[in-house]
Amino acid sequence: MNRDAGGLRVERSSPFIQLQDAGRFGVRHLGVSQSGALDWISMYWANWLLGNALDAVVVEITLGNFDLRCEQDGCLALAGADLGATLDGEPLQPWRTFGVRRGQQLRFAQPRLGARAYLAAPGGFSASAVLGSCSSMAREQLGGLHGDGKPLAMGDHLQWMQSVAAPRPMDARLIPQFTPSPRLELVMGAQIGDFSGQSLFDVFNSAWKIDTRADRMGMRILGPRLQARRSTTISEGIPLGAVQVPPDGQPIILLNDRQTIGGYPRLGALTPQAVARLAQCLPGEELQLAPVLQETAQESHLQFLEQWRHD
Repeated sequence: MNRDAGGLRVERSSPFIQLQDAGRFGVRHLGVSQSGALDWISMYWANWLLGNALDAVVVEITLGNFDLRCEQDGCLALAGADLGATLDGEPLQPWRTFGVRRGQQLRFAQPRLGARAYLAAPGGFSASAVLGSCSSMAREQLGGLHGDGKPLAMGDHLQWMQSVAAPRPMDARLIPQFTPSPRLELVMGAQIGDFSGQSLFDVFNSAWKIDTRADRMGMRILGPRLQARRSTTISEGIPLGAVQVPPDGQPIILLNDRQTIGGYPRLGALTPQAVARLAQCLPGEELQLAPVLQETAQESHLQFLEQWRHD
């Protein structure tokens, strides 16, 4: 693959801007994290807008501060957060496709609504798969544009896989709403009984604030101190969205770049939709947790996926 020419050239970037797809599966027994787009719903829509496979490689743009120069004409799509995107100074709104011409500059400034935007190109961006995925994972030095897990950097060239797109509009009624103080559903786990009655009341009847200690590995939330009968347990596998409670009593919601095993007691795990919504929350924002039965969550998730299966 020729890395010296591409559809887009990176002119400004940050450690928070990476290539991502749906992530790696079937490798956690090797100690390899899942990785993949944090807001998988926005990734799906960005790809859907161009007629791509829903899990095609996209650019996950976290918090903005990202500039690109177009090196060929084409059609791109943007979904997720409003990061003040512009094309040659003209505002670009998310949840739609847009044409680009050679020489134009695409810029992402600062968050206006949400935290992460997803940029898609025809057929997805070109990168070599490592263990079944192109997703960047810096800690494990896997995936990304050069196969070493590093984020996109100034001077990188991004090519897309197809020369022609199949753009289509998105029904405005389907656009996710990043409303304040989201209510995130939590499937209660087997260790829920280890927590005191007061702690369980506090979990679901308090406003939790996202700490500044938040990244792709996990987000700490601040609120009432939770107490469990045991401060640690035997280490076991950790699912996406697991809510673990360390000795300080402040929960940590584990995300795509989480460790594969852990021994802190857990309240349960967020649903996939709740994880995607959490990915659009900024430090300082508040959220609430709501209990949901596993069977109800599974049924809701399958119904949610139907909106893409019928296209």
